[in-house]
Amino acid sequence: MPDLEDLSSVNGADLTEAQIKGILAQIDLDITNLLRDGKLAALKYSLPGDAGRAGDRAANLHALLDARRYYSELLKQQPAIHAATANFED
Repeated sequence: MPDLEDLSSVNGADLTEAQIKGILAQIDLDITNLLRDGKLAALKYSLPGDAGRAGDRAANLHALLDARRYYSELLKQQPAIHAATANFED
């Protein structure tokens, strides 16, 4: 798929509450695995990257925590709907 030059051709619906909660759960799992140094850790060691850049565990944890804060705020912005029903008999 070619790179996009702008976002004019991109569309989609807002994330649902369930989708945001799923993203948060995945981030929490990634954080837990990273901290436990598990085999599913998102990044175990420093890895060289393009132009001499490197990713490390601390940087990855920082990025995961930033993402978690973002999605937590997004979840707080979801509209709250409270429905109440009443059963009135004559």
